[in-house]
Amino acid sequence: MSKRALFFPGQASQYVGMGRDLFDGSEEVRRLYDLASSEMKTDIARLSFEGPADELKRTRITQPAILLHSLAVLTVMKDELPPFDYAAGHSLGEYGALAVCGVLSFDDALKAVIRRAALMEEACRQQEGTMAALMGLSLSQVEEVCRIASAEGVVVPANFNSEIQVVISGAKSGVEKALVVAREKGAKRAMLLEVGGAFHSPLMEPARVGLEKYLQQLVFNKPRKPVVANVTARPVYEASEIKQLLVKQLTAPVKWAQTMSYLKEEKVTEIVEIGPGKVLTGLAKRALEPEVMVNLDKMEDIAGYVTAVK
Repeated sequence: MSKRALFFPGQASQYVGMGRDLFDGSEEVRRLYDLASSEMKTDIARLSFEGPADELKRTRITQPAILLHSLAVLTVMKDELPPFDYAAGHSLGEYGALAVCGVLSFDDALKAVIRRAALMEEACRQQEGTMAALMGLSLSQVEEVCRIASAEGVVVPANFNSEIQVVISGAKSGVEKALVVAREKGAKRAMLLEVGGAFHSPLMEPARVGLEKYLQQLVFNKPRKPVVANVTARPVYEASEIKQLLVKQLTAPVKWAQTMSYLKEEKVTEIVEIGPGKVLTGLAKRALEPEVMVNLDKMEDIAGYVTAVK
């Protein structure tokens, strides 16, 4: 029997103008943006719709902006959201997956990501770091590259995006050395990423305490549908474990390739990506070979999809 999974994108999916039509068409969506702006003391709607792009790329801004877009799609769809079997999100996108499965309210998911983003940006200021994408090496080769390069500064695998695409993260000196080693080992591509810091690495350790303390204040419910966690690439069902994994996720790698393998084993054949861009459906195309892939980004995407599934 065909199964459907909902995906929620993470950082680097943002673009100037994202979410504007959803904002214009829904009072409930405007309320979410007002809530975020109040919490952030920043006009997040203006930055999302008008930029500038460099400001929108800042961690403190990017993460809430992307989650807002995903939550806006869900808010506009309401009861017309199709039934699904699994939900998963890439890094910050995991909060969208938890929201759609009823673990967190939309408001609390948004507040949590606002706090998470601020804590991560502060950790970036404390310790300079960066990230890089490697393509064409096996997972074991990437781990060896990181081990060798760590002599220059901490560097670890951060995002296992696919069998051939891994993002590494750490101290700038370690990551730069890793690029040299990766090319020596035959990497097809080895390039620095334009990011604010070393996400999903030990350099994010300063953010852990603050996030753990904040999450303890929020109400976490049992998920209505399985949420596949980044840290384990397996469904998680207990509220206490979900909180622990969200904290651990700050310094642990995102096991997205392993998540795709799990969903393939579970016979998932339809992917619906909810929010800006098409990064996750792009990764799923090769790994899952789904029969159906849908991106719900703009109002016209929603209208077309709702009409098609009726």
